[in-house]
Amino acid sequence: MKPSHIEHIGIAVKTLDEAIPYYEKLLGTECYAVEEVKDQRVRTAFFKIGQTKIELLESTDPEGPVGKFIEKKGEGIHHIAFAVEGLENALEEAKESGIRLIDEKPRMGAEGLHIAFLHPKSTFGVLTELCEDKNK
Repeated sequence: MKPSHIEHIGIAVKTLDEAIPYYEKLLGTECYAVEEVKDQRVRTAFFKIGQTKIELLESTDPEGPVGKFIEKKGEGIHHIAFAVEGLENALEEAKESGIRLIDEKPRMGAEGLHIAFLHPKSTFGVLTELCEDKNK
């Protein structure tokens, strides 16, 4: 597996309505997309900084992964995502090297990306997402 770049950094927030204006001011750029990802029970907001994106994550369900994260740890960095080519092969390679997978197979994520998560117990405490843009 050889990531091409950091695709995005996911930040869990209680409300996009409060977080978006803060990040627009901090980053000097506007949020370019807000999207709900129903199966992950989140609303997302994106900012582009160079080649990397910042993804704000607001839970739509307190029992969803981001809702539970905020309940346990509070707002803050939730995950880091790396862009890869050949996501299924990258998952197989990770599994063969002993990394615990959250997702055995890719699924659809925000912005039409195919995504899969690696378990933080196998990645030094960092929830790691692998992303592939099949439209490129």
